[in-house]
Amino acid sequence: MQRLWRRDVPLSERLGADGPLVDAPGSSATPPPGGPNISWLPEAPLLSQDPPTFLMTPTAQAVSGFFVWAALVLTCHQIYMHLRFYSSPREQRHIVRILFIVPIYAIDSWLSLLFFTNDQFYVYFGTVRDCYEAFVIYNFLSLCYEYLGGESAIMAEIRGKPIESSCMFGTCCLKGKAYSIGFLRFCKQATLQFCVVKPLMATITVILQAYGKYKDGDFNVASGYLYVTIVCNISVSLSLYALFLFYFATRNLLSPYGPILKFFMVKSVIFLSFWQGVFLAVMEKCGAIPQINSVEVSVGEGTVAAGYQDFIICVEMFFAALVLRLAFTYRVYMDKSMSAQGPLPAYGEFGACAPMKSISSSLKETMNPGDMVQDAIHNFSPAYQQYTQQSTLEQGVPPPPATRTLGGVGNHGDTEKTLLLSSDDEF
Repeated sequence: MQRLWRRDVPLSERLGADGPLVDAPGSSATPPPGGPNISWLPEAPLLSQDPPTFLMTPTAQAVSGFFVWAALVLTCHQIYMHLRFYSSPREQRHIVRILFIVPIYAIDSWLSLLFFTNDQFYVYFGTVRDCYEAFVIYNFLSLCYEYLGGESAIMAEIRGKPIESSCMFGTCCLKGKAYSIGFLRFCKQATLQFCVVKPLMATITVILQAYGKYKDGDFNVASGYLYVTIVCNISVSLSLYALFLFYFATRNLLSPYGPILKFFMVKSVIFLSFWQGVFLAVMEKCGAIPQINSVEVSVGEGTVAAGYQDFIICVEMFFAALVLRLAFTYRVYMDKSMSAQGPLPAYGEFGACAPMKSISSSLKETMNPGDMVQDAIHNFSPAYQQYTQQSTLEQGVPPPPATRTLGGVGNHGDTEKTLLLSSDDEF
């Protein structure tokens, strides 16, 4: 006896042993087709696919790309103008290094967003970003030193003065102490440790990622994310505290150079972006940021939060480029160059251009990190306990900051000599 499936019979009765079957004499049995095709079951629901997340859409890539390229145009022009009017290399090399954070952050985050579906690429892109942000922190503090004429000039102004107690700047525990060379050494050391810890943690992150032991937002004790976040948080907080201490001690001396906007921009780009990433990772862990559930795309834990972090940074870098253009203007150095070489032609600042060879050599000198390495060796050397080596000008110690021109451009030569200051009073 041959039987035929009836399409008007419920599915449960068709598949059950006792379901009603209809005899079809003279017809052959029709077996259900194999494989994943289940269209022969009309009542079976079709598999639904969630719409792609915003980070995977062309709109997200186009919007982020627009802000990235706009930030690149603004910042690259500013860097070019600084290199063209390279009239104060001791200051401008630090400024150019700081400005490079916008192209590096923007391009790095955009590429990471373009390769969003590969949940390992963002870790490698983030490593480059982490290493450079530590370099920026050192250069910002060094720029402040240059503005004030160096360590010896700063000591001549603040040494022996009592430290004011302020809970806002974290000096409430320093009541009764006075500023000393040890104070400046602490500020430098706390900043330089971030330059070591941050790249080290970035390297460890890449290694853990390769062995499957690292996922953003995974606070499990068996995952490396928890420990890397704790170490980075301590390091970045100590570096931020050192910058606060230095600003609190020299805010009156730095007032001619507009320090508030400079401090705000550097600290917001470096520190707020770090805590922004941690916040997004926690939001994903708590379920506020939904994970991707798609049959076509499979990304690991923490990738969605990292993707939103990259998208936000792409947008933020445009506004950072605008503010950095005001905070680290090149016009003060252009005016100094004009006064030294005579006025520019009538067609304005884009007329008399410095030779490209001179600009390229200035760029090469700017990106050489040798001064940071030497400064780290000097500040962590045991010999610092007896003496502080400070480079000063051949004519003597630079004039007090109040007598120097805006932007730190002074009338002095490039010849240097060494001055040894006793540092028996530690901070």
